[in-house]
Amino acid sequence: MNAAPADQKRLLDLASLDEDIRRADAARRNPAQAARVKELLAERAVQSTELTRLLGARDDAKAELARIESDVAVVEARSARDAGLLAASTNPKQAQGLEHEIASLAKRKSDLEDAELDVMERLENAESAVSAQEALIAATNDEGARLSAEGKTSVEAATAAFERATRDRAAVAESVPAPLLAQYERLAARGVGAGYLQHRTCGGCRMVLSGTDLNVVRAAAEDAVVFCPECGCILVRDYDSGL
Repeated sequence: MNAAPADQKRLLDLASLDEDIRRADAARRNPAQAARVKELLAERAVQSTELTRLLGARDDAKAELARIESDVAVVEARSARDAGLLAASTNPKQAQGLEHEIASLAKRKSDLEDAELDVMERLENAESAVSAQEALIAATNDEGARLSAEGKTSVEAATAAFERATRDRAAVAESVPAPLLAQYERLAARGVGAGYLQHRTCGGCRMVLSGTDLNVVRAAAEDAVVFCPECGCILVRDYDSGL
């Protein structure tokens, strides 16, 4: 196949635009923030499960504290009742029984108050743990929201770049002769379609051509379409090609 050197050079513009299109397409399909956002979603699920556990522990402590407070109220009521009965009693045996019961109730109240202090401390720790976990989830949500917004902006920018490169490519492709364009498209479908041969190095695969391969390229006519012996792309030549 033969093609004017100027037409062959346009293939480098196509190859560059094809690379821009691939890069932009990858960026819009999988923005840089996507992996971290996925991690944050998984972290938030774990954090939410832990928050549920902590809320359960806090609620259990609240329920236990309410039960103890109720028991203390019952004991205080009975103590007050017995104290009233003792003050009005004229029966020594009855008075002795009331005194014994009042002492037992005092011991019971003391035990309940000790338990109450323990539960109050546990409740305070549970409240702190819940607050800390809620703050952790809030921070995770904030980071996720920020990255999602950044990702959306990145996708919009990549989409604009993709559309711009696609339009530019269509314009360049129109200026390339159909047979040459078809050959380029076949090669580009499986890799790099064209590469600049500069200082004996293929721009498609970055391989340095051997002396034998360079002799083949040197012998080709200026308008001959030659191919890289390594990657198969069209080699675009000029005075910097090292021939």
